[in-house]
Amino acid sequence: MPGPKTNEREGTRAVLRGCTMSAYKVREVLDLIRNQPVERAAETLRFCERGAAEIVAKVLASAVANAAANDELPNPEELFISACFADESKTARRMRPRARGRASRIRKRSSHITIIVSRMPEDRLRRVRARQEAEQAARRVRRVGGRTGGRRGRGGGEGVAEPSATEVAAIEEDLGIVDPQAEALAEVEAVEAAEVVAADEVVAADEVVAPEEAKPAAGQPKEEG
Repeated sequence: MPGPKTNEREGTRAVLRGCTMSAYKVREVLDLIRNQPVERAAETLRFCERGAAEIVAKVLASAVANAAANDELPNPEELFISACFADESKTARRMRPRARGRASRIRKRSSHITIIVSRMPEDRLRRVRARQEAEQAARRVRRVGGRTGGRRGRGGGEGVAEPSATEVAAIEEDLGIVDPQAEALAEVEAVEAAEVVAADEVVAADEVVAPEEAKPAAGQPKEEG
């Protein structure tokens, strides 16, 4: 079953017509940000090395501004790119002189760029907010640990150390967030701790107390080495 038509898709759109770049080059960049949150898409475009990234970033900023001005969606954190596509536009044909009186054709292609942003569904928005809260909590703990730096505070207590991956995973678990990277780090820490305990047990078992050297009896001369 075909999807909705281009002009029937829901959301706030921004269109750039007659962009002096081929649709093929623009689509390579649009594939990187499709179905991504607006903030993550803007960050991806900021560090993308393709020439079309700067143009697509301007169109995305225009779509976000249209959502705030026309659809009363001022918070870009709640928006994601629901659709983005590039259509072919006019092609200018030029000629390049070649050897022996011949000529080659030059095609200067252009395209129409469209980006549509929409508000995230409620379940996805809850996950995003929970993740942001977990990141803020972990950042606050790191900031306190970095400020004290292991030194004694004014009250004489010990400084707060930087939280480990296990503690960060516990915070995310309390908030209902599943982070595969944090879980992997927690597993690595658990394995390392188990290896340290096993190594200590092996060293304790291998240690043998050497018997005291026999003392010579009274009246017997000491053996000369």
